[in-house]
Amino acid sequence: MRIVLGVICSIALVSSAAFAQDPGPFPSPKAEPKVITPGKTNADPPSDAIVLFGGTDLSRWHGQNGAPAKWTIRDGYVEVVPGSGGITTNDKFGDVQLHIEWATPPVVKGEGQERGNSGVFLMERYEVQVLDSYDNKTYYHGQAASVYKQYAPLVNASRKPGEWQAYDIVFHAPKFDEQGKVIDRARVTVFHNGVLVQNNVEIYGNTFNDRPALYIPHGSQEPLSLQDHGNPMRFRNIWIRRL
Repeated sequence: MRIVLGVICSIALVSSAAFAQDPGPFPSPKAEPKVITPGKTNADPPSDAIVLFGGTDLSRWHGQNGAPAKWTIRDGYVEVVPGSGGITTNDKFGDVQLHIEWATPPVVKGEGQERGNSGVFLMERYEVQVLDSYDNKTYYHGQAASVYKQYAPLVNASRKPGEWQAYDIVFHAPKFDEQGKVIDRARVTVFHNGVLVQNNVEIYGNTFNDRPALYIPHGSQEPLSLQDHGNPMRFRNIWIRRL
């Protein structure tokens, strides 16, 4: 027994010495972190953010086929004009942190997918669903904060119709090899009204409503777009940070 204990103690001492000398997998910092100024609240843009919509104009967006965006601006928010088409950013992005606030119509009309429907399309392809999911049944991976037709949210954190809600999204773009094969799937983390609802999930490809997700090769940076699904949805305080 003494011999066994002695061997164990020796192994422990050697292991401790090895760990003491091994700096581990954490690389030494090459430079001091960049200093930025955070917003006054967590919803306000930090100093290194690009403000995509600050309440007064859509100069950073365009409509279908490059035409001017036709959505209506009033009282610090922009409202979908049903039938006018979605809007798309002029700038392109890869890995990002995105903050966006939205509200469904205060007067409830329809049910399921016809009630307060829109979508945040990362890289114009990967949709985080926007929907009035307050006391509104639909398919599990089509409700608010779902990765559409791929992942239901961990919980339903929806507020009542007409109340302002927020998404905070961290998105990592997919990577493709020279032949166009995906070698690293896109990943997304979503907070809905401050509640974690998507935890670094892998996206399985472009969002479709009538067939399974499928990756189609694209550039390392692509625009962000917001959907016109026929409902007068409202958006405000949209900002983004490149990661």
